[in-house]
Amino acid sequence: MDAPIKNRSELRDEIARLKELKNEQSAAIKARFSNPSGIFTTVYSLFSGSSDADGTKKGPFHMDLVGLLSRLLLPITLNKTLFRNSGFLVKAVVGLLSHKASGYINEDSVSGIWDKAKSFIGNITDRFHKDVSGHKKKPVLH
Repeated sequence: MDAPIKNRSELRDEIARLKELKNEQSAAIKARFSNPSGIFTTVYSLFSGSSDADGTKKGPFHMDLVGLLSRLLLPITLNKTLFRNSGFLVKAVVGLLSHKASGYINEDSVSGIWDKAKSFIGNITDRFHKDVSGHKKKPVLH
């Protein structure tokens, strides 16, 4: 609808147009779900996700092990620890948000964070290790 409705006849015409549109859309939906293969393709498209720009698929069946574990454990952990005494709605929102956030957690991101933490701890321990004369030891490269 582009123009506002000004009188009863325009209102009746718009109601008739919307009813016709509803009938067309319901016929299209009935045609899509008239056989089992239509139902299975619809369900599969919900779970298969969409392709990224680089052609990789995203979705629950195309994730690595870390992504799958984070998808399951992140909502449970948050609801059992931080949001223990919260109500149902808060827990549901936390579950939805953590489920979405787990899509960004994969093996690459976890290994990158792990490498940064190891180098940070290594730098701190190198600062405190000194030899007997009081001079810093030079780091040993392996």
